[in-house]
Formats: sequence, C-alpha cells, structure tokens
Amino acid sequence: MRLKELSIRNFRGYRNLTRIPIDPCVTGITGRNDVGKSSILEALDIFLDGGEVSLDKDDFNVDEPNGVVEISCVFEELPEKIVLDESHVTSLEAEHLLNSAGCLEILKRYKRTSLKSPQIFIIANHPTASVCRNLHTLKLKDLKQKAGELGIVNKDVSDARINAYWRRAIWEKTVELQKEQCELEISKFAEDSKTIQDKLFSQLPLFALFKSDRESKDSDSEAKSPLQEAVKQAQNELKVEIEQIQEQIQKRVLDRAEKTLEKLKEMDPFLAKQLIPRFKAPPKWTFDFTLDGENEIPINKRGSGVRRIILLNFFRAEAERRVANKNVPSVIYAFEEPETSQHPTNQEMLVRALIKVAEKENCQVLLTTHVPALAGLLPTDGLRLVESTEVGGAIRYGSDKVLEQISESLGVLPDSNVTRAKALLLVEGPGDVVFIRHGAQVLKDSGHLPATLEEKGILPVCIGGCGNLKHWRTKNIADQFKIPWGLLLDSDIGAQEEERNRVKVQELRALGKKAYITRKREPENYILPEVVAPFLKSATELSYNDSDDAKLMIGKVTEKRPDGVFEFFWPKMTAAQIRQTERYVDEAGNERFELTEMLMDFLDLI
Repeated sequence: MRLKELSIRNFRGYRNLTRIPIDPCVTGITGRNDVGKSSILEALDIFLDGGEVSLDKDDFNVDEPNGVVEISCVFEELPEKIVLDESHVTSLEAEHLLNSAGCLEILKRYKRTSLKSPQIFIIANHPTASVCRNLHTLKLKDLKQKAGELGIVNKDVSDARINAYWRRAIWEKTVELQKEQCELEISKFAEDSKTIQDKLFSQLPLFALFKSDRESKDSDSEAKSPLQEAVKQAQNELKVEIEQIQEQIQKRVLDRAEKTLEKLKEMDPFLAKQLIPRFKAPPKWTFDFTLDGENEIPINKRGSGVRRIILLNFFRAEAERRVANKNVPSVIYAFEEPETSQHPTNQEMLVRALIKVAEKENCQVLLTTHVPALAGLLPTDGLRLVESTEVGGAIRYGSDKVLEQISESLGVLPDSNVTRAKALLLVEGPGDVVFIRHGAQVLKDSGHLPATLEEKGILPVCIGGCGNLKHWRTKNIADQFKIPWGLLLDSDIGAQEEERNRVKVQELRALGKKAYITRKREPENYILPEVVAPFLKSATELSYNDSDDAKLMIGKVTEKRPDGVFEFFWPKMTAAQIRQTERYVDEAGNERFELTEMLMDFLDLI
C-alpha cells in the first residue's frame, strides 16, 4: 500500500479538518517555524504506531470535554486479495470497503479518556439500502435469515459456512444498493473484530520517524539496535557451540569449587559442609561495541554532523529490519529537519540520497525543512507549504503561486550566474557539468566542435534534477530576462524518473526548446572500462552496458566513492575515446555521434 492523504482535526494547531496530500515518492513539508510541520509527521506516527510519539491530553485542540482528535489516512495501490474473516480470501472492493475514489480510508478517533484505544473506522462508499446495510455487523445466523428474506438459500452460495459468501449473495441480489460514504466501525463487525483489524493493519506501511532532536551518540540504544540484532542472530547460529562452551566452563568452575571446598574442610569442616557450589544463572554472553573512525577515534568523538548522518543510516537499517521481521509490504520514512548539524554541501548530498531512497518500489519519504538548499532540490510535485491561520495550519500546494510563495518564504534562489549568461544549459548535477565541459573542450580541441559552450557565453547550470524548485526558479528567471536555455537530462534507464524525464523532454521540444535525454543511463555509462582498468583493486574484469548502474559498479571495483567516480575518470577520456563511447547507429543505419550532435545544437542557442 502507498499513503495518498493524511487528514487531521483537533490535533495541536490543526483545529479544523486539514487534508495533506502525500506524494507517491517524496513529500517536502515547508514553512516558517512553529506553523505545524512536525505535527504532520507526528500525527502519522501516532496513527501508524511508529513508536516515537504518544498522544497526550495537551494535543487536544478542542474546548468540549468530550471532544475528540481525529487522524485518518487514505491508501492506494491496495492488495488484490485480503483475508478478513475466517480464512476466506476476498478483496476490499468486493467487501465494499473502499471510499468513493477506490482507496482504503481509515479513521482513528481518540478520546481524552482512552488515548491508547481509539475508535477505528473504515470510511467506505458502502451499501445503505435497508435490506443490505451493515452486513459486516451480522453473524452467520443473521446473514442467513437476511438472505432468506431475499429468497437466497444454501445452494446459492459457494460455501454456506462462510460469512463473506452470504454478504456477496445479498449484495448481488439487491437491485439498488444505494451506496453512500459511511463510517464502518471495525469493533462492531460480527466476526472477531480484533483479528480483522490486525489482518487489515498488517497490510499498512511501516512508519519510521527520525526526529530532529534525536540523540546522535553511537552508544545510544537506537544506534546499537541494528548491530545488536546481528549479535543475536550470530548467537542463534552458534547456539550448539555456545552450549558446549557453557558446559565446559561450568564443569571447570565446579571442579575448582570442589577443590576449594576440599581445602576448606582441612581448616573448617563445619563451614565447608554449609557451602554448596552452584551457578545462580546461566552465563551471559554480552558484547560491547562501538564504531571507530580513522586512527581508532570513536564515532561519538566525531563532529555532530558526522554522528547524525551515521545515526540516520542506523535508523534506516533498523526500519528495514523491522519491515523484514514484520513482513510488511512497504515503509514510510519521515525525517524531521534532516539538515540539522549538516554543512551546506552535505545537505545537498543528503537530499539526493533521500530522493534515491524514495525511488525504491516499496518506499515513501516525507521530510520537513525550512532550509533553501534542501527545499530547492525537492520535486515540485511533492512540495507542501504550511501556513498559520486563525483556525490552524493551512496546506498550500500544486500551483505556480504556491511555488513562488515557497521560494520567497525560504529564500530559494536561482543559480547566481543566470542573469550574467547569454544562454543557459540546465543539467541535473555537478557530474553533468563536468560531462559537458570536458566533452566540449576535448571535442573542440580535436576539431569536432567549433567552440566550447563557455566560449559562446553558454553556462551549464546545475539545477538538481528536472521538476524541482530550483529548476522551476531558474527557468522562470531565465524566461523573465529572455535568456535562451536548453535542457539535458539523464535517461535514468530502469529508474523511477525514466518516464518522467522522457515526457518532460518531449513537452519542451514541442514548445521549441532544445532538450535532450542521454541515450545511456547516466554520464558514468559513457566512461570506457579501459579507462578504469589501471585503477582496479584486483584482477576483476569490469564490464557494463548502457542500462547498468555503472557508477556503483565502478566504485565497487576501484574502492572509490560512487558519487566521485565520474569526476575522477571522465577527465581522463581522450577525444578518440569520447568519439568511441558516443557513437551509435540510428534506425536508418546511419553512424551518429550523440554528444557531438547535442553540443552542436546547444551552441545554436545564441
């Protein structure tokens, strides 16, 4: 399942019903301090039992003594089959448990008197006709009686012992179901409501919240837990050997104790007789560990930014372990101000890494921030602006006006070179700038290009990816000052962005813009293995195709950081090697040179 929307009412600053659409990949929640950004993440933690936050009476923003806090979630990409009662496999659609949009919507209603035991409802577009309403609340006997009123008998259902078959037969027999949006309280379902609830909730994503004030010492229990679990697994694998060692230890200790008592008898027989050697408890196997950096400096002695990045990844490892242990289908990572304690260069690295996490099929990422460097790189589709109003937080999104408000509120600026350039070439990251600059220089020096981009006043500008706020801001400023611009995107073959990037390039070309997408997955795929060969750490052969993750593969065999692979190896490529790697044959059988042709076209921007 994938979270589509969160709604909250009477929770902290959100007194009125507030709906927050959640992006399928990355949702960036922005806004000024104390407008309710963290409350959104913490409401989700409460709803999904993440374990970081507990609801208390001070969270209620309602005057009436009997007032309630409501938190609801809407989920899409639902399982095709689910077991609700007995062992019968059915579907949420067949049980009329989906809302009018075809999604699963669950509401939790909390009272001050029962903070840990909320009422739980399914909000569904459900039959309300008198003959077939509230069928989930009827036991088998009552369902049969209701069916009999419609002329349905045992032979009309596949299995007369299964409630779901009787419900289905009644619904199918009813001419007009009169479906309306209803609240179906799970606790009132006729079968074991706790079992039904557990089965339903076992399909929901696991929620893991990383708070901004989390401790960042490697000795903390949160940091130890993933490795401590590895210790437990190793102990289980060596259980027989450990028991044998324990037996030997006990035997030797008892032998020494008996010899001690024998000597004691010689001095005080009465005292020796009173003493009985025994183990009070089995031996305990404990392991005290830490993470040491260079020169054996413990991580807890390193800077707060380094400690925090390490702890953040401990947090991710623990979340993935919990996903595996609970056998849940997906995970939602929520990061509260992940930029805390980070240098600006690390902030950019961090947001790119989180976007990569969200690309995984079973992951979503939510984060709060008010740092321009971070918000500027987030996809614009997932940006949410939280504003404070007289009745609580208001959520704005999905329009140029809101993007303008976000960029002005946070101070997100376009690249500083925009207004000084004659033309711009927008690229995704620093590696793409190196790709363009070195390629153009070598091809110009070898006579394949008349000039480099810089020689004509065309500046490559890193905007962090297509569709983010910095890209939007830069493009708007360029259009405002009538500066011509083009776009080059990685094809990201096999990744989530592949289709989005292809569509974006097609849209821009239709508008007359010079826009290209690389034929190979990433710039690293254009590096020839022969350039990497002298730097291999072993005799391992290196080969990769146009769609492989060449960055990761090269980094692994050279022991270089993957993000630094391109900037190290690409400048070593000669003109002949670049011509070799850019060569391809088109559908008509013609020999073509990709990079050369793109650069020639970009040179015509001015």
